[in-house]
Amino acid sequence: MEFHRNFGSVRLHAILPPSFVEMSAVSQLATLLLGSWRMISWTYEVLVSGEVRDAFGKDPRGVITYAADGRMMVLVLNEDRITPNDLVPTPEEKIGLYDSMFAYAGTYTVEDDRVIHHIDMSWNATWEGTQQVRFIDTDGRMLTYKSAPAKSPLDGRDCIHTVRFEKIVSPHH
Repeated sequence: MEFHRNFGSVRLHAILPPSFVEMSAVSQLATLLLGSWRMISWTYEVLVSGEVRDAFGKDPRGVITYAADGRMMVLVLNEDRITPNDLVPTPEEKIGLYDSMFAYAGTYTVEDDRVIHHIDMSWNATWEGTQQVRFIDTDGRMLTYKSAPAKSPLDGRDCIHTVRFEKIVSPHH
């Protein structure tokens, strides 16, 4: 069955079983989010200038996972992340490692056109206890996030982030 559903500004288009169509719009969106997603790109637009930049290089390595128990986690690594010369990094290498990653975990809730991450642990402790709102566009295979305008944790400038993911499909399912 082909299915179209609008969630505010989100439009879903997928081939889904009839039981899925009978679910509420929020339940459908929550179901589509379940699983792990591989990051394809992360850009941000600097609001004052309109400049668009890559947040973690043109080919960042990242995964976000949504579990059925309501927990989520995200880990992102810069495309040119350094490898320390030894098991214990030098102070300079530690700074490079910190500056080339982004990670947090917590719970999540789904609303009409967004997912809200309720962060309880983070690579940067200032994010702990915060809620991060992500406006969503998905078809169950591709996922695009847009953030509300806010200060970037990367450089402190006011911006809007756009992050794109593709669903990771296990070869065993």
